[in-house]
Amino acid sequence: MNARPANTILIADDDRELCSLLADYLRHEGFSVDIVHDGSSALNRVANAATRPDLLILDVMMPGRDGLETLRDVRAKHGLPVIMLSARGEPVDRVIGLELGADDYLAKPCLPRELLARVRARLRPAAGPALSESIQVGNLRLEPAQRRALIDDVPLELTGAEYSLLLALSTRVGQVVDKALLTREGLGREIERFDRSVDVHVSRLRKKLSDASREAPGIESVRGLGYQLIVAAT
Repeated sequence: MNARPANTILIADDDRELCSLLADYLRHEGFSVDIVHDGSSALNRVANAATRPDLLILDVMMPGRDGLETLRDVRAKHGLPVIMLSARGEPVDRVIGLELGADDYLAKPCLPRELLARVRARLRPAAGPALSESIQVGNLRLEPAQRRALIDDVPLELTGAEYSLLLALSTRVGQVVDKALLTREGLGREIERFDRSVDVHVSRLRKKLSDASREAPGIESVRGLGYQLIVAAT
């Protein structure tokens, strides 16, 4: 039997010492790791199908094309998981990164073990119904086997985190799902204090659903509790 190929991770960070430390740690955990030190090189790797990673770890502060600009360009064409790193760690940086389509965000310095947990969460298939079952919510259909979401049979362009959150909501239509559970199932980690990650992802999801169809299900917020997926009235 052939061994399953290792997931490939691309680290884009100008801190060469940190890159070496993280790469050694992730390789020890069974991942294949490539390293670049600027945004343009990261874009070149992502653009080429032969070198495109399964997940991108992207530093915010890099010379030339910074991480946020690089993320914007990546998201224009690709849905691969992206984890942002930032030495500043300011809440506004986190929100901007998530609004641009990052799946997760970590402040530097971060523990390699914590980064590993975030990487595994983003690469782990989402828990949900049997893979042979599709989920229909109004004109929205989710196909867990392919991790696809479609509106009127037209695929939605979702990030991994957005898809996982939509799946968590779609399996509980009409129910209020609290942010702690959405963080756990959608982002693969526990919720943190003052954590707005779910809010930002849900905001992006709402726009993508409404842009796809006026009849698409909506996501309503329930103040102090969480979110619920609502089927559009016919």
